[in-house]
Amino acid sequence: MSKKIYKTPGVYIEEVSAFPNSVVGVPTAVPAFIGYTPQANHGGNDCTFVPTKIASFMEFERIFCFPNSLDPVQQYSPQYYLVRENAKPTTGDFLLIGSDYYSIVPDAYTIYYMYNSVKLFYQNGGGEAYIVSVGGYGNASGTAVQVGAPLVNPNIQLADLLKGLSALKKEKEPTMYICPEATLLSIAENGTLMQQMLMQNNEMQTAISIFDVIGGNRENPLGNDVDIEAFRSHTGTTGLSYGAAYYPFVGTAIMGMHDLDYTNLFGGDVRGLVTVFSSLRLPEENTLELLKSIYNSESSQSVSENHRTLLAISATYKDIISAVLKVANILPASGGMAGVITMVDNSRGVWKAPANVSMAGVATLPIKIDSIEQEGLNVDAMSGKSINALRIFPGMGIMIWGARTLDGNSNDWRYVNVRRTMIYIEQSCKNACKSFVFESNDANIWLRIQRMIENFLNDLWRQGGLAGATPKDAFFVSCGLGTTMTTNDILNGQLIVNIGVAVTRPAEFIVITFSQQQVVSS
Repeated sequence: MSKKIYKTPGVYIEEVSAFPNSVVGVPTAVPAFIGYTPQANHGGNDCTFVPTKIASFMEFERIFCFPNSLDPVQQYSPQYYLVRENAKPTTGDFLLIGSDYYSIVPDAYTIYYMYNSVKLFYQNGGGEAYIVSVGGYGNASGTAVQVGAPLVNPNIQLADLLKGLSALKKEKEPTMYICPEATLLSIAENGTLMQQMLMQNNEMQTAISIFDVIGGNRENPLGNDVDIEAFRSHTGTTGLSYGAAYYPFVGTAIMGMHDLDYTNLFGGDVRGLVTVFSSLRLPEENTLELLKSIYNSESSQSVSENHRTLLAISATYKDIISAVLKVANILPASGGMAGVITMVDNSRGVWKAPANVSMAGVATLPIKIDSIEQEGLNVDAMSGKSINALRIFPGMGIMIWGARTLDGNSNDWRYVNVRRTMIYIEQSCKNACKSFVFESNDANIWLRIQRMIENFLNDLWRQGGLAGATPKDAFFVSCGLGTTMTTNDILNGQLIVNIGVAVTRPAEFIVITFSQQQVVSS
């Protein structure tokens, strides 16, 4: 501190800092969602492909959803068709109406996951997040996909999602990348997107990517291993420690009886419902009369009023809507996982594995996994690409039963919480050291930096974030000439700090050994 020169007699006060610089922990749970939204209007400006920070679902609705009127607007309007079958279907979703079976098949051009995934994120404890809208919804095709065919939405473009991903390169705050609609691409294009996400994570070292597995929405007649192997063979080999995959999809309760109506059936053509109800052995006359008046534009009620009336007078209509909702509510798990990770970080810490907890708003799983099947998901000797399972346990419900990254064969980066804890430590220390750039590279600065980082790590150890009985066992920090730097390093303007930490790892396999003890006479 330079000495001030005083020229005028008087009393002067000088404030001296009582506390040294400190490391402030960076936020650990800030997901970035990339996908399609109803609109993208922030304060009258188009924010398509602009990472926009929100703090609540209400804020998401204000910026990225259609304004609501007296008759509520459907923010997400998928289209489904009821296809009459000659016999009970062996694949796909179906329902029994009267004595006839109908397959429930979507118009693939109308299926999107972004809106409901953001809602699932906030149901599970989500907080601040970034939204990267890559455009609005495309036009419907007016036809149903073939029963049992893969669900691919041609309106979802790989180029759009890659452009949205690239927009995040300038944002350092997001710690998770989520792209729920990636599973609506072809397998090859989904692989390209996943590889680009991992490469960007590996380059920036600030975030992980949470992936879903194509095919996780239904049992594969050829075996679920086909979908798993397709996923593993398309994720590449770069940045695997920055990725985590979850399987299967989840059956949620996001959408309710008043979120879908007859306009979501048969492309909005009420004649399809008229045909279904006319084929009943005992036709519901009141229902048919109302449906025909809707088709002929003779009904004086709004869509929502007609829908409520149909629910009240027709048990069959209610069954149809319930069955379609069950299909529409099957979502990729990534949005909910982002919420769970946020909740775990806030309640326990980034070092706690986001596993052995349930996901709110999830009622069913479309694929049931047992211990034998999970063996092949959790440990893969060939690729090492672990996939975390969501499973149903009696008396416990649906649990997240895995905490591994895609780098499952690595001793260093096998676990999600280890990778995320290291990101937290690295970025926090990096930000704190920026204040020393262009300072004199001498012993005084080395000591200040060392003490600053040691204080940060000591606090982390006291909270349970580092392993070890004592701070000495948990971490070390070294900085100085002859220890971390040479004279040439100093001449080249390099200040090198070595940090070692013992990050806590989850007790993934708890083995209890029992033995019989012989009776000993007293």
